[in-house]
Amino acid sequence: MARLLSLIVCSLFSVTAFSIPLNNIEAMLPAGSQLALSVFNTNSGEQIVGRDDDILLPPASTQKVVTALAASLYLPQDFAFETKVLQSGKDIVFKFDGDPTLKRKDLQLLVSALKAKGIRQIRGDVWLDGEIFTGYERAVGWPWDILGVCYSAPSSAITLERNCVQGSIYSEKSKRQTRVFVPEHQPIEISTNALALTKDQQKDQHCDLELHYDSNNHYQLSGCLAHRTSPLPLKFAVQNPQKYMSDVLASELKKAAISVKGKIRIGAPSGQRSFIAMHKSAPRDALLNTMLKRSDNLIADNILKTLGHRYFDQAGSFSNGAAAIKAILKQQANIDLDTAVMVDGSGLSRNNRMTAAQLMDVVQYVYTHPQIGLLAMLPVSGVDGTLKYRSSVRHAPLKNKLTAKTGSLYGSYNLAGILRNDKGQDILVVQLVTNYHIPASDDRPSNVASPITQFERELYQALLTSSLTTR
Repeated sequence: MARLLSLIVCSLFSVTAFSIPLNNIEAMLPAGSQLALSVFNTNSGEQIVGRDDDILLPPASTQKVVTALAASLYLPQDFAFETKVLQSGKDIVFKFDGDPTLKRKDLQLLVSALKAKGIRQIRGDVWLDGEIFTGYERAVGWPWDILGVCYSAPSSAITLERNCVQGSIYSEKSKRQTRVFVPEHQPIEISTNALALTKDQQKDQHCDLELHYDSNNHYQLSGCLAHRTSPLPLKFAVQNPQKYMSDVLASELKKAAISVKGKIRIGAPSGQRSFIAMHKSAPRDALLNTMLKRSDNLIADNILKTLGHRYFDQAGSFSNGAAAIKAILKQQANIDLDTAVMVDGSGLSRNNRMTAAQLMDVVQYVYTHPQIGLLAMLPVSGVDGTLKYRSSVRHAPLKNKLTAKTGSLYGSYNLAGILRNDKGQDILVVQLVTNYHIPASDDRPSNVASPITQFERELYQALLTSSLTTR
């Protein structure tokens, strides 16, 4: 009897010692944070956790999995963006269809094709035709304060070098004024009246570096920047993609000794067109791989608009693109996103709303249909993409165990994907953390991880060891 009692006590102690309540892990988040969590065991098909998974929250970049699934189901595998050069009477037409990967060297090859056709003078106008897209180039809900940086570059049919330009700002100790540098080949203007200060001066004056810009691709830096021994790299979103392309194309035509009698115009001329040359982007899956691994906003939004164009047979926009994605997923995957709020393909808009359960429907479809190839495109913890350096999962025992899309906005930290646990079982998980804000009074030592890092580390280790409980 004593031996039996001892075994029962040991058994109970073992269960208690290796059970980690979800409430204890959630308590690691700052007060006021909100967690929605959905977890499924693929072996049993049972839901392990369903914490507030029916509440609409900002999905951030986990929404790219939704965009990628719709693209995989609707666009042919050999789909590629095409940029064409055509002739219409005396005019030359550059027809763009939203290639987010078009580079200047690609444009140079198209210009070279004109010369190879014996064209030394364009007797009419040069047209930049981007009429395949319409409407806003920035979705409703994109915050004004990030529109000047490259991860929120405008989603336009006429796109070059990711609608992103680079420069640098210098703040030397010996000088009060900062100075800027921009490579000559970029047709933009940048000026600065920002002051170079010590870190203490900058803190005392509550003075930050600010960026102002206009629709002519003119940028102005103001405010303050702490002294640096090396220049601060800058990446600006092109504010007027059409003007930028026009200026670059004018330069490339001049380099190629091709004169233009008319003007470079935006739009599409009437009349018949004859083909001269074409550049094709990488095919669909290569584009989606980049979009998911690197969390590329421009690819996601231009694919969304392309879906809207193709599905509704009209110029693509944020509005019809979002409607197309919902229709495609309902018709081809039986995934109902009617109550979700989708205004872009990237998840950058603060207006997007989706439940953890809806995202789980998408993750489950991706998992149960490996032939579409999206699983291999998701970042892997500690290995590649946006999970390569994510502090919570980059090291053992979680390294190489989690395959998931990340998503971050101000106050939001999300994940959606698959964890392989210690039993060799695949666990599907969607994590939406919102209203996450560390109080100004936080006095953690510098060597102590942030609350979100501690939360994620404990959550995924508990899932790894099958020790998570909801009691």
